Amino acid sequence: MARPEKKRNVLAPPAFNNFKPAGIQMSKLGSVTLTLDEYEALRLADYDGLEHSEAAIKMEISRPTFTRLIAKTRYKVAQLIVEGKVLQIEGGSVHFANNRIICIDCKKVYPGNFTDNYKYTCPKCGSAKFENLAEGFGHGRCCSQHKNKGSRQN
Repeated sequence: MARPEKKRNVLAPPAFNNFKPAGIQMSKLGSVTLTLDEYEALRLADYDGLEHSEAAIKMEISRPTFTRLIAKTRYKVAQLIVEGKVLQIEGGSVHFANNRIICIDCKKVYPGNFTDNYKYTCPKCGSAKFENLAEGFGHGRCCSQHKNKGSRQN
């Protein structure tokens, strides 16, 4: 029997949860799903350029676990590019260290927290319609409680 997976730290939810090749209907494409922890591994290693040991500390996992996670993630990204698939980001056993909100009208992303009601006005377009990205991934209260317990995520 496998032991339960430890929740991994993710800095913030991604601004968008799917991407697809241009000019082809989504219904005609296969898909590749990245979990939120795979997204975070890709962000830390390939976007931020961290060494595996540094990235593992940020996610609160071991370095060998991070290395396996990033290898799996890179294969999935190569697969979606080579085969022309849709990328979907969802699921995984994670806690967000921070939150983001997105303006529904202009899609501008702003930092947020887990408790606001998001009654703001967008400085870019003037809209008052925002989406809580952590909530969209099924997170919020659990992440703010985890953050208050001294998570090492920066």
